[in-house]
Amino acid sequence: MADHIWTADDVADHFEEAFRTLRKLPPVKVQAYFNAWPQIVRSEKEILAMEPEPMRVRPSTAAITRLEQTFDWVLWLDEDERRLIWWRAARRPWKEITYELGVDRSTAWRQHKLALTKIAARLNAAAA
Repeated sequence: MADHIWTADDVADHFEEAFRTLRKLPPVKVQAYFNAWPQIVRSEKEILAMEPEPMRVRPSTAAITRLEQTFDWVLWLDEDERRLIWWRAARRPWKEITYELGVDRSTAWRQHKLALTKIAARLNAAAA
């Protein structure tokens, strides 16, 4: 990656992938609780009548590594910039974002681009 020059769009794509990877991770469960009841044995008829469970796709190890990289990048930003980048990575509409931040759309867009450019500049400086 030493010859790769980062742009704001590359960083935004990286954050969108990180958000999708986070959504694919299994939910966190409390370790202290467990079930002592025996498993229910179902007949074939009951199994066929059940609703199909959605297929859960697990993220690859490379995607998790890239996710961890983005967690390091987030530390370079202020709290408002972090929220703004994650909201846009989650494809949250600009109207909701502007309401939360209390600014107009062009100001929110400008702050978003500035935060992405800040990360890209830091990555390019580290690669040089």
